[in-house]
Amino acid sequence: MDMPAQKKKLGLRERYAYMTRHLGWETTYQPMDKVFPYAEYEGIKIHDWDKWEDPFRLTMDAYWKYQAEKERKLYAIIDAYNQNNGHLNVTDAKYINSIKLFLNGISPLEYMAHRGFAHIGRQFPGEAARVACLMQSLDEIRHAQTQIHSLSNFNKHYNGFHDFTKMIQRVWYMSVPRSFFDDAVSAGPFEFIVSIGFSFEYVLTNLLFVPFVSGAAYNGDMGTMTFGFSAQSDEARHMTLGLEAIKFMLEQDPANVPIVQRWIDKWTWRGYRLLTLVGMMMDYMLPKRVMSWKEAWEIYFEENGGALFKDLARYGIRPPKYLEQIEFDKDHISHQAWATFYQYSALSNFHTWMPTDDEMDWLSSKYPNSFDKYYRPRFEFWRKEAEQGNRFFNKTIPMLCQTCQIPMVFTEPGDPTKTCYRESDYKGSKYHFCSDGCKDIFDHEPEKYIQAWLPAHQIYQGNCFGEGADPTSKDFNPMASVLDYWGVQNGHDNGDFEGSDDQKNFNAWRGMATNNS
Repeated sequence: MDMPAQKKKLGLRERYAYMTRHLGWETTYQPMDKVFPYAEYEGIKIHDWDKWEDPFRLTMDAYWKYQAEKERKLYAIIDAYNQNNGHLNVTDAKYINSIKLFLNGISPLEYMAHRGFAHIGRQFPGEAARVACLMQSLDEIRHAQTQIHSLSNFNKHYNGFHDFTKMIQRVWYMSVPRSFFDDAVSAGPFEFIVSIGFSFEYVLTNLLFVPFVSGAAYNGDMGTMTFGFSAQSDEARHMTLGLEAIKFMLEQDPANVPIVQRWIDKWTWRGYRLLTLVGMMMDYMLPKRVMSWKEAWEIYFEENGGALFKDLARYGIRPPKYLEQIEFDKDHISHQAWATFYQYSALSNFHTWMPTDDEMDWLSSKYPNSFDKYYRPRFEFWRKEAEQGNRFFNKTIPMLCQTCQIPMVFTEPGDPTKTCYRESDYKGSKYHFCSDGCKDIFDHEPEKYIQAWLPAHQIYQGNCFGEGADPTSKDFNPMASVLDYWGVQNGHDNGDFEGSDDQKNFNAWRGMATNNS
């Protein structure tokens, strides 16, 4: 009697191969280089796309099931948090300002990552690489959506959340995160996957979605904590994709090594500069702190990154340039950033304040070699001036770095008393930079960065005034007009935390829990 043949059950590797291979074809009436025009112009040589391996080997059917389960859990917690007045369960209304910065400066980047991966998913000739990029593109738009949904409840009760889609395009400091992605999406597909898969995912989101989101949980914000940890499981896959892309390029041809090395140098520095905002959020904007920015950098970049670069050394890749400066700067950048935003609080969409004595003592314990010597005296002076009615606002607009677009507020390597200033001449014009790293990046491809839209320059040129503004009128107020153009509600979204609508409302609403009147 013949036994019925049993169909062999495919293993994960075989299933993944069927789902991601043989989905393309060799063209007949158009040459392949016209179908994939971006595959070669960066100089990267790929000899065998079948060597691409995705360590997760996630197929589309498994992806939908996995993400659907995460969505159910995520929205159940978000709904419960909102229904139980979660906006009143945070430690202090000061904390809300860190979430304003997150929504305005981070969430739009997730959407840009979605667009970027959708684009390069079309540009890679290898089918497996295209499938991996497609899945990351879906992840990124989901992250943007869940972050906006999670933070939308705060918009019902607090200022500064109302117009983030306009603010990412116009507000002065938003040009820092926006320019990072403008730089990435205007590169080729291989550089893009290094810039986002390595710099944005490995360097930046590791430091945002673990230590900062842990800080959100520590401060009672279950909404932010939930979407942060929901996203982090995706980020692990994204980091792996970025590292796989780097190793794939290095294994394909020795000529790829110097190109990839230059990208690692560039995007490590660009990611580090962008992380200045995260460092400030961790050290100054969390009422209850989990760890300092310096500690987070040492754990999530120096220790983890050190292991990564030891692994990449076998391909001829060295650690990124500028690490000596980063090593010195980790004691300073969060303090320098907060000092800057305090001075320009009138031109921001969130509130600032001077740290209390207890907070300064905490900062002193975390930064024993820098805070008391360089920053405590300045902050104590500003706080005393504010108490006497002389609150300090800087009334000039700072020069911006042509590359990272951060104001020129950082100091020389090894000397925190002297502003770092570099410049380059190109085609008869002079360009200014905050560091050797940003100058080197500009000098390598100046035609790209001379096109930068710098908010400070645009304001002085009269391109950032509100609709119907007449700068020639006698009573024209340029600052009010710029704020109107940005979408910032003057006196509500900006300025000091003390006396703000957010502080008053939070105290009144919390007070109702114990007030019988």
